[in-house]
Amino acid sequence: MKPYNFIQSIDSFCSYNNPWTFKVEPQIDESHGSYPDKREMNLLIRNGIINVDKPPGPTSHEVAFWLKGMLSLDRVGHGGTLER
Repeated sequence: MKPYNFIQSIDSFCSYNNPWTFKVEPQIDESHGSYPDKREMNLLIRNGIINVDKPPGPTSHEVAFWLKGMLSLDRVGHGGTLER
């Protein structure tokens, strides 16, 4: 299975019929990283973004603090606040 075959599966699901042209098949040296869809969940949590639909009441700082504790992370931050 080639990496990123999900592009074609999404196109098929959406009935998108225009072909994709891949000029270069991506090659990854495993010592420098891995394909995002092949990463372990623990690595994604520690190096990724978690989208939280924060309810009214707790502050963004509180929610970040709770996530830090729940996931046993060293650092957690938030990228902004949109209050109603």
